[in-house]
Amino acid sequence: MGTGSIFSAILAGIVIGILGRLIIPGRQAIGWILTFVLGLVGAFLGGFLAKGLSIDRWWVVLIIQAVVAAILVAVVAGPWRARHHRSQA
Repeated sequence: MGTGSIFSAILAGIVIGILGRLIIPGRQAIGWILTFVLGLVGAFLGGFLAKGLSIDRWWVVLIIQAVVAAILVAVVAGPWRARHHRSQA
C-alpha cells in the first residue's frame, strides 16, 4: 500500500465517519478517533457490499459506505453511552 493509498484511506475514513455520524439523529457519545475508525470500517464494508452488488457509480458507493458507517455508529454509540453514564454514577 503506497503513501497515496494510505492518505486516501485516512481521508475516506474521516469523511465516511462524519457522514455516518450526521445520519444518526441526536448526540453520539463517541470521540473523533472512534468516528474515524468506524468510518474506515464502514468505507471498507460498504465498498465490499457495493462491489458484491455490482454497483460502480462512485456516489452510490459513497451513500452505501455512509449508511454502513451510520449503522456502525448507532451500534457502538448506544453501549458506549450506557457504559459512560454507568461509570459516572
